[in-house]
Amino acid sequence: MAAQMIETEETLIIETPERVPLAFPLASIGNRFLAVAIDHAIQYTSIAVVAFVFLFVAGFGRDSQFGITDEIERSLPNWIIAVMIFVLFLLFAGYFAVFEWLWDGQTPGKRLLKLRVIREDGRPITLWEAIARNLLRIFDAVPGFLIPVYSIGLIAIFMSNRDQRVGDLFAGTVVIRERTDEAPTFAETFSNPVADPAYRRVQQRTAFEGNVSLLKDDEIDVVESFLRRRWDLTERQRTWMAWRIALPLMFKLKPKYDQATFTYEGFLEELLAKYTAKQRFLN
Repeated sequence: MAAQMIETEETLIIETPERVPLAFPLASIGNRFLAVAIDHAIQYTSIAVVAFVFLFVAGFGRDSQFGITDEIERSLPNWIIAVMIFVLFLLFAGYFAVFEWLWDGQTPGKRLLKLRVIREDGRPITLWEAIARNLLRIFDAVPGFLIPVYSIGLIAIFMSNRDQRVGDLFAGTVVIRERTDEAPTFAETFSNPVADPAYRRVQQRTAFEGNVSLLKDDEIDVVESFLRRRWDLTERQRTWMAWRIALPLMFKLKPKYDQATFTYEGFLEELLAKYTAKQRFLN
């Protein structure tokens, strides 16, 4: 189902099927041209290196009395010439499409500039969109070819309210800038306590000393299930169930604790926290 889009000059706002608006800042022309300049530098350097390797292995240039074309034909067997031309063509024609497909809408240049190609509905591009938008790159690069100038692409970007070049208009894609400053990193997100009720402390911390490695996974599962479902019990049922679960575990661990601050539910909360931290360390 296509999402409804509301667009402003610098931001593309997409309403998801859940009716949650997502704002995507459009990449500036300066950032896009800097990114493509980096990509072309990598692309042409790779082409030059590959061509040099093929020619060097074949012994090209050891006898300079022939012209360049004659020297290539004399030094390289036909199958090597064919392979070299095929590899160079892939680098020239497939660099952008392959990277954007495998790197989720990014090339090395876009990754350095924190840009990404997405579909107009906010979803990631497929292989089709990656190929389609780059098929017309040669047209966007007019009047250049080997040295792209992107005059047509620049005109199209200025005329488009979504900053799309001809390839983007054809493929239905846009180039956005990732707002890394507005979102937490993965490390920050997953280092925070989870929202699972089993790990929510509601009792005063019951510190104790004991080897939680003695416990089995099924025993911890019982503790976790109780802490997750305790909100469905009355306070008396909760206290009784906490005692019933904690007692055999205390017999097994023989923990040392402060009787003045001890509660059975607090003990189970601390037990689960200690066990989870130990398992995370071991993994």
